[in-house]
Amino acid sequence: MIHLHYFAGIKEVAGKAEEDIDWVDGTAADVLKWAKKSYPSFDFSSVQIAINEEYVLETEPVKPGDHVAFIPPVSGG
Repeated sequence: MIHLHYFAGIKEVAGKAEEDIDWVDGTAADVLKWAKKSYPSFDFSSVQIAINEEYVLETEPVKPGDHVAFIPPVSGG
């Protein structure tokens, strides 16, 4: 199992800030693929992925127990 965290627009689309999913083995790209399939109305093209509070590349392994965050672009002013 991994713990997913959603922020900003994806949180609105998902209707929740976090959820747990069953997970055995894969990469950040595999988790992203799962998220795109689960929430097709959200544009993931600019989303950053963090695992255990560190930004990662999509090739980073994701292991059971990891916390994975999808962080959309943020603007301020």
